[in-house]
Parts: sequence; structure tokens; C-alpha cells
Amino acid sequence: MLKKIHHIAIICSDYEKSKDFYVNKLGFEILAEVYRKERDSYKLDLALNGNYVVELFSFPNPPARPSRPEACGLRHLAFAVEDVEKAKTDLEAKGIISEPIRIDEFTGKKFTFFEDPDALPLEIYEG
Repeated sequence: MLKKIHHIAIICSDYEKSKDFYVNKLGFEILAEVYRKERDSYKLDLALNGNYVVELFSFPNPPARPSRPEACGLRHLAFAVEDVEKAKTDLEAKGIISEPIRIDEFTGKKFTFFEDPDALPLEIYEG
């Protein structure tokens, strides 16, 4: 019945800051941007390598959602990269701090975590 993940929706606290992060720092492409006056909300459709992936929303005064340590719900969003060390260096050159690189004990692949402007845990994973 299910075919694939269609998109991931993210609500941000500072729309311009998150838009800059996802577009200018992580390299997502803007597919559409809509302001919904009745909701005082932006909706930004973002693609990664031509594939629609993320809906970025703004809402007035969204409540904080606990993320760590190991709160219930979405744990993190992971992105595949060819070279974790290079990706980590590229992120850090853009002012994005990441954790030390680790090795997945089951796959032997390298990975590390960083955060978006609202502290949503993001992962880059070798693959």
C-alpha cells in the first residue's frame, strides 16, 4: 500500500532563519513558497536533488517540543552523504557545529549529528 515517504513537515520558530539554514546552508531547492494570511503562516516546499522532501512551516508562537534526551516522537532526520568527513567540514565552514564522527556498530558506516535552528536533530550518514 505505501510507496515511499512523500515529505517531512517541520514547524520552525524563526521562518527566515530556518529558510536560510535549509536553503543556503544545506542546499535545498525552493519549489514553492506560500504565505497563508488567514493563518499568518508561511509554507515552503523544499527539494533535495530534485526530489520534494521538506515542508517548512511558520506559525505564530508554536509551542516548544522536547527533543533530547531521547524524547518520544521523531528522533532525528537523516541525510545520506558520500563522505561524512567532507560533509562535516563543509557544515562547519558554514558555522554549523556537529558532533564527533561515529561508526555505526552494525553497518560500519560513519555518521554524525547536528541541529537545525530549532534544535531538531539532523544526521549525515555515509551511504
